[in-house]
Amino acid sequence: MKALVVAPQPFFNYRGTPFSVYYRTMVMAEKGVKMDFLTYGQGMDVDLPGVRLLRIPAFRFLGPVSIGPSALKLFLDMFLVMRLFWLLLRNRYDVVHAHEEAVFFCALLKPLFRFKMIYDMHSSLPQQLTNFNFTTSKRLIGLFTWFEDLAIRRANAVITICPDLADYVLGRIADPEKHFLIENSIFEPVHLRQAPGTVPPAARDGEAALPFVIPPGAKAVVYAGTFEHYQGLDLLIEAFRRVHREAPDACLVMVGGTAAQVAHYQALAGADLREACVIRERMDQAVVKTLIARAAVQISPRSSGTNTPLKIYEQLASGVPLVATAIYSHTQVLSDEVAYLVEPEPAALARGILAALADGVEGNPKAQAAKALYAARYSRPVYEQKMERLLERIRSCAV
Repeated sequence: MKALVVAPQPFFNYRGTPFSVYYRTMVMAEKGVKMDFLTYGQGMDVDLPGVRLLRIPAFRFLGPVSIGPSALKLFLDMFLVMRLFWLLLRNRYDVVHAHEEAVFFCALLKPLFRFKMIYDMHSSLPQQLTNFNFTTSKRLIGLFTWFEDLAIRRANAVITICPDLADYVLGRIADPEKHFLIENSIFEPVHLRQAPGTVPPAARDGEAALPFVIPPGAKAVVYAGTFEHYQGLDLLIEAFRRVHREAPDACLVMVGGTAAQVAHYQALAGADLREACVIRERMDQAVVKTLIARAAVQISPRSSGTNTPLKIYEQLASGVPLVATAIYSHTQVLSDEVAYLVEPEPAALARGILAALADGVEGNPKAQAAKALYAARYSRPVYEQKMERLLERIRSCAV
């Protein structure tokens, strides 16, 4: 089977943070699917046997591609659809695997080129327009809703990544058999295509020196992820202010922001927490793994949203106690058995962190239960089984 993957995002961003599309592609290639992969020009190339990586121009002078909808993405998508049309003219693909808004172009071209289509749906795109404050126009949101419904109807298979999104799709789909809930739950080292003489992060056996100092003897309370407003980092800093008064040996480490976001949260931490906080920009994958391995507590303080954060699955598997806010974004995966679930407000978050610090890492029953949950429901073998069922559907269905 030959597939064209279309992903309107950097396949691998500047700082080395992998996108979940890498793992979908990796597993499909391992199962014998030959793929062309079309994506934006920005990003780092990876080595995946059986995958040919194709990029549109990078347009780096326009700045980096940010998370969520943007005018830059709309501009880049014009070039993406032109390259897509050319590839479909020149090649015969059995299936087109479309990620996010790329499905709109693919759904329109499907009757013309008669390919099977997988819609990899990581979010509801009309909801993204409001979640990221891109627009409040009812006409534009209505247009995106129409395109989304068209894509769901025309897709031969629809992948969702969390129960909330699965419920959303099942409420709009005529044939529930074409829906597949496949969580973005694997996080193996990403193999970068490096220039001769360089050493990719994946070659360091998951270990890398931290580019900052955690005070000796300090108990690291770690957040690793994006610094977007919905992540609840303002709650985390206010919670840690309370934690530090009761546990002065605790150190808050936050990594994953842009330079502007880092400056904002450093200012929010203020002089009283300057010595007890490490707030940094995005780090290589190997550095983040090293940091998590040294953590006393991991945090997911998200304040809003319904999609499960990608980092949750790695946190479950880590063996490090996890404190998370008790919102649906988390509770569709987490329970009190596997995490310290707290209300999304500073006092409750502080109590959860202090409880996790008191219980410790070694032999922590919640952390051990979390590892068992990950192995049973989200591990590599489980992920492969779900992907194989998806491919069986694609092989057997009609265009």
